[in-house]
Amino acid sequence: MYSKTKVGMLFFTSLTILIAGAWFTRISHAQLPDKTVTPNAAGVGINKSFLDQAGAGRGDVMTPNSSRFIIERDPFRAIRRGRQLFQRKYTRSQGIGPLAGDGTGNIETNLAIGAGLVDSCSGCHGRPRGAAGAGGDVVTRPDSRDAPHLFGLGLKEMLADEITSDLRAIRGQAIEEALRSASSQKITKPLTSKGISFGVISARRRGNRVDVDASGITGVDTDLRVRPFFQHGGTISIREFIVGAWNAEMGLQSVDPELGLASEGGRITTPSGMVLDGAMDQTEAPPATAALEDPDRDGIANEIPTSIVDFMEFYLLNYFKAGTYAQTATVIAGRQKFTDIGCAQCHIPDLQITRDRRVADLETVYDPVRGIFNNLFATANPLFASVDDGSGFPALKRAANQPFLVRNIFTDFKTHDIGPAFYERNYDGTLRTKFLTTALWGVGTTAPYGHDGRSINLREVIIRHAGEAVVARNAFAGLSSAQQAHILDFLNSLIIFPPDDTASNLDPGDRDAIGFPQFGHGSVKLTALFNDPSDIE
Repeated sequence: MYSKTKVGMLFFTSLTILIAGAWFTRISHAQLPDKTVTPNAAGVGINKSFLDQAGAGRGDVMTPNSSRFIIERDPFRAIRRGRQLFQRKYTRSQGIGPLAGDGTGNIETNLAIGAGLVDSCSGCHGRPRGAAGAGGDVVTRPDSRDAPHLFGLGLKEMLADEITSDLRAIRGQAIEEALRSASSQKITKPLTSKGISFGVISARRRGNRVDVDASGITGVDTDLRVRPFFQHGGTISIREFIVGAWNAEMGLQSVDPELGLASEGGRITTPSGMVLDGAMDQTEAPPATAALEDPDRDGIANEIPTSIVDFMEFYLLNYFKAGTYAQTATVIAGRQKFTDIGCAQCHIPDLQITRDRRVADLETVYDPVRGIFNNLFATANPLFASVDDGSGFPALKRAANQPFLVRNIFTDFKTHDIGPAFYERNYDGTLRTKFLTTALWGVGTTAPYGHDGRSINLREVIIRHAGEAVVARNAFAGLSSAQQAHILDFLNSLIIFPPDDTASNLDPGDRDAIGFPQFGHGSVKLTALFNDPSDIE
């Protein structure tokens, strides 16, 4: 067992060694070309070929250069590799396109037919530059959707999964109590997790069986599964999300036998620690489950190998949470007024994770002294335990799985009807009326607003609320102009940031560097934490 102090010493010892050496690397940007085929004098691009990134396949902790080996023994390299895969510009020779049905078919049942073609994940998630941010228009419905930012994606997956477990455990308790009951007494339990109410569930014994009454459930489907991805809450896991996006938005088919097993009712645990149980939840089947399959018949098989999926999932599990800008007196007053008028009833500020599967956390705040380029400074903190398994390989660096308080997320993970101004048409002529409560972290830097981008600023999207949010909306509308401005100042302080341009304790930068600020502006440089920092991704 390793104490938090010892873990921190391991983390920052390696950091100190690297800072003392010459570990600075080239600036990186949004969409990145492959330097092995596009060398350039500026040295910009991904250093490893796609084949090198795929490495030795899935493997295990005893298979060098496999995804399991790198994720468990060199986790910051795994995160960085996932980031490079996210920024990579994919090519026709790798199998990009054609899209689902090559643009033809029944769009009412296959929304992917309406998806646009991009050559990089950052084509939809590209602002601010070099970040898994927002900015893309994902046209998969008559009323288009804006691609949301992906900051804190792993935290959202973990919170949603823990809430689901809590709610299902409560359902199980109600059923057990009903079975033990000597009569047909109705057993009713409040469905509450992390301080969030999802209504009630009831169970009543009917002879040898138990009838469950789900009519009192609110904000979640009757299966009690919280689905944190997509604006309407459509997907359980990061892994399903990325496999689906590669296929629908790029025409690239992932090979994932484990997702295939889960989709057929099996139970799996991904390399990032997410448990998918096909007996409990419907899991979307991957395009391919074997490397020789060519589901889109373009003559290219194994377009996205399983190891590539592993790296991308691990990257997004560990992706940085959003930051905060200057906490002025007006921002603090605005946050209090935000709570006073009832907005925080759905946009809950802080939520507790019981078991954090990440290996590090990044805290990004306003700091005009150390934030030498954009007034932001990021501090990386360790969340892993290092264990020598006696194999002769580098030590295992695994998540310590400790509790973690997620601050400033501002969501309740429930679906709500917030009025017809937010309703969305479907291709089959129906309307979608309920959407997940938007997590407000990053909202200050992700205009325009609404899942469809129809609101040009924060005031407009607040006034657009109705339905379940009408009381809070009317309270905002009734405030003085100064009080409204305070709330808007508060919301604008919730920011996402460009990791390549934000100084950190991994690369604090240097104002006196030649060519500043193009050079020496600081960054969140995970290279400093590689087992071998000279081997650049």
